[in-house]
Amino acid sequence: MGNIIVIGSASIDLVVKTEIIPEAGETVMGTSFFTTPGGKGANQAVAAARLSDQVYMIGAVGDDDYGQQILNNLKANNVDTQFMDIIDNESSGTAHITLYDDDNRIIVVPAANQYVTADSVLPKLTQFQAGDIILMQHEIPEETIEAVVEFAIEHQIKVMLNPAPYRKLKQEILDKVTWLTPNDTESQLLFNDEVDSALQKYPKKLIVTKGAEGAVFFDERLQKVAGFKKEVVDTTGAGDTFNGALAVALNDNKTLEDAVNFANLAGSFSVTGLGAQGAMPHRKDLD
Repeated sequence: MGNIIVIGSASIDLVVKTEIIPEAGETVMGTSFFTTPGGKGANQAVAAARLSDQVYMIGAVGDDDYGQQILNNLKANNVDTQFMDIIDNESSGTAHITLYDDDNRIIVVPAANQYVTADSVLPKLTQFQAGDIILMQHEIPEETIEAVVEFAIEHQIKVMLNPAPYRKLKQEILDKVTWLTPNDTESQLLFNDEVDSALQKYPKKLIVTKGAEGAVFFDERLQKVAGFKKEVVDTTGAGDTFNGALAVALNDNKTLEDAVNFANLAGSFSVTGLGAQGAMPHRKDLD
């Protein structure tokens, strides 16, 4: 079993719950507010580390109180933070989350996450080896992702790319990653509503998540792996939990179908508590 290296964003989530979504220029009363560690990269690292050892995080935080909260939380969740950078005179990333009607709306302010550059990341990757798995998302610069993918191919390291939030994906990146894990909306945008054709074109590579319905991929035929239904409290972080758990299962040499099933189960736990990381399961929960 190799290492899992998560390269991505780390932030603090500022979460408000409301029963009314305000219109432009309107002020409404919320029902609760809380802060919690987040960022798609950190979320996926925590999800993986609660299920496995040997999880590393490569990213950046600011030299502020939020930065220390982010690092302390990663360490408390068994994530190795030796490759995290602290950026002087910069604030840590934040995500501003509105919870409404069992769903969420999010505005991300990258701040220190913009410093997760190729020049910073590639030297750190020399510490890893063939067979390890890199997990990335779209909350870091596009140039970093491109450089990491090229490095990974040269050094026979596997790459899982979660293309969230959506942005255009270059064909060469799509061709070179080991696994691509968009959700339903992202896959429609990435493939111009031709998702069924894309699944066949990229067998065992393209895995489309469908929330509570589960996930699909192509292997000789379309494989539909059902989800697990639980009472929804907060869907924030469910996709990140899926990706972290999927990386763990694939690192454990499970078949793709079994790995997706494992990730679906982990994702179902994550919606049962508040915050992106609040209800992410531990290995004993899934076992």
